[in-house]
Amino acid sequence: MQNQPTFWSAKRHGFAVEFSPYFPQRIALATSQHYGIAGCGTLFVIDDTPAGGVLLKSFDWSDGLFDVTWAETNENLLVTGGGDGSIQVWDIAQPMGPLKVMKEHGKEVYGVDWSQTRDEQLVVSASWDGTIKLWDITQPSSLATFTGHQHVVYCAIWSPHIPRCFASASGDKTLRIWDTRKPYEARMVIPACNAEVLTCDWCKYNENILLTGSVDAAIRGWDLRTPREPIFQLSGHSHAIRRIKCSPHVGSMLASCSYDFTVRTWDFNRQSQPLEVIEQHSEFACGLDFNLHKPGQIADCGWDEKMFVYTPKSLLPSG
Repeated sequence: MQNQPTFWSAKRHGFAVEFSPYFPQRIALATSQHYGIAGCGTLFVIDDTPAGGVLLKSFDWSDGLFDVTWAETNENLLVTGGGDGSIQVWDIAQPMGPLKVMKEHGKEVYGVDWSQTRDEQLVVSASWDGTIKLWDITQPSSLATFTGHQHVVYCAIWSPHIPRCFASASGDKTLRIWDTRKPYEARMVIPACNAEVLTCDWCKYNENILLTGSVDAAIRGWDLRTPREPIFQLSGHSHAIRRIKCSPHVGSMLASCSYDFTVRTWDFNRQSQPLEVIEQHSEFACGLDFNLHKPGQIADCGWDEKMFVYTPKSLLPSG
């Protein structure tokens, strides 16, 4: 499958993409100069049109940007995680820099996620300093710090089903489940594999199912009711899996992107091999998301400065 890039982030290497929960055509892209090692970062907001990607807004930051999440309470707000240990709150209706910057982490913020429960404006941030922080963006400082991981925390993802619950993936080889009311102890610690765990996501149709992606190039499924062993394992990538996302439209389908430059689609109920291998990046594929509004459509980005928006054949709605 060969696609033309929807957007080219010249001299900025893509780390994360996320579709707007409000507008089906709108996408946020978090990027960094020099592969995130040095230099600044840029947040791009792009509208996908029949003629290609149209840049709506761009915001520069003084350090690399590694992740982005849209607000669930305001169509114009986004939060990014930066290499300087801060999170930034942006308003695309405003012409200048961030509305707010909150810096408490001691190292890079590699993951940010906005709670989908909508009862509060809660965000979690995952950092290379080994901690996770809970934020209410209306408050001047974090609400809680979650400790316990023994290595870099790569991502923290809210449960779409269970209020005040999120999962985290870490270089300490574990998947952990947290309750925001008990920040000093994880509800569950799952030894996920014998390699660093770089990413995790919740199944959107079963509150007990979580998936992890690891440096060993395997995707594993976990049932929180019986977490001693994975309930399935998906193989096919040849290098570390950078990000996985579960479909919001089909309970057993997901997509993954990897340092092997590919994006792959899967159905864990049907087979352990990928449904489709999408080879369109010439560098690490790092960012990935499903469009909530258009079944089967995904966006991805990579270190080759390219962002694609497309619907893989394997994800086309049946009928």
